[in-house]
Amino acid sequence: MSWFGKKQREQKPSGIILFSSGGLGDTILLSLVIDRFADLAEPGEGVTLALPRESLKMAFLFDEKINILPIDYTAFRKSKSYRKEITDQVYEANYRAVISTDFLRHPKLDEAIIKACEAGGAVAMEPRSWPKYDMALQKNRALYSRLYDSGPIHRDKVLRWAGFADWLTGRKEPAPKVHLPEDRVKPAEDYPRPTVFLVPFSAVKEKQSPPEVFLTIMEHLKGDYDFVVASAPNDLETNPEYVSLANVPGVSFDNSLFEDLAPKLKRARLVVSVDTAAMHLAAALGAPTLCLASAAYVNEITPYAAEITPDNVRFVYHSMECEGCLGSCPLPPEAGRFPCVARLDISDILKTIDELLAG
Repeated sequence: MSWFGKKQREQKPSGIILFSSGGLGDTILLSLVIDRFADLAEPGEGVTLALPRESLKMAFLFDEKINILPIDYTAFRKSKSYRKEITDQVYEANYRAVISTDFLRHPKLDEAIIKACEAGGAVAMEPRSWPKYDMALQKNRALYSRLYDSGPIHRDKVLRWAGFADWLTGRKEPAPKVHLPEDRVKPAEDYPRPTVFLVPFSAVKEKQSPPEVFLTIMEHLKGDYDFVVASAPNDLETNPEYVSLANVPGVSFDNSLFEDLAPKLKRARLVVSVDTAAMHLAAALGAPTLCLASAAYVNEITPYAAEITPDNVRFVYHSMECEGCLGSCPLPPEAGRFPCVARLDISDILKTIDELLAG
């Protein structure tokens, strides 16, 4: 035992651990560039990806060679025993190197676990400013042997990761398109009729377009298409105003887990979605996809940067002077929604749908 009560690690450090603390959508996008970071492992070394427990739902998108370590950050914050369990686990794993892929880091959560690794080398991007924690983030700079300047706050997330990977590997590679390999999802049969998936729900209710938008889309396309509403099991209970969608004849609801939903999205004739994980998944699977976006993440997530945007996806959003607020809307809600969402033009939406279907 060492003087501080931990087991002495007698073996030579081996393997790398990558940290990603983003949500489901971020995890989908990270899967596009993960191999570039995994290439930093030496021959015979393992690669571990630490994800929030909730993001384990997207683990099927990663190659089997990558070991997924789920972390319950809520329990890490609140439970001393769980905190010890996780920090002991990463310490005893004895990683050779740690790579944080997060631009926004928390000094008491993901950085606390990075510190517990006590790896020979840790690298990260210069952190995004977080006034509440800037002093702690500045102190934690000592955790890293190198920090990469990834650019301004508003930069496409995938381009930021790609630039970071280039800096680490010493290679300059083209930015990846938002497209997943064919073998990442299970095969699925074609639908008997052309099918349109609608995804009206988001964990952030202010990002949801009103039910009238989706009713208008169905009315616009009725007769030629079947409709499926993708939802979580309790979405209608927590969003009762959308019950009108369930009352449309012939509409079905699908609350499959993402791994089972993915092949269905891939076979869809069209996916119309608010800015949520299902939208990123559909776009990456090659389904014709329309995102009803807020303006909150312009130049960071949605719309995608031109270099990475595949031909099958379109974004409709209402430009605002305050766009790029990253979810911290400075304006009062309009009908319970971000103003940029409430002001989406239905004629633009229908026009873009017709263009996607014609394509």
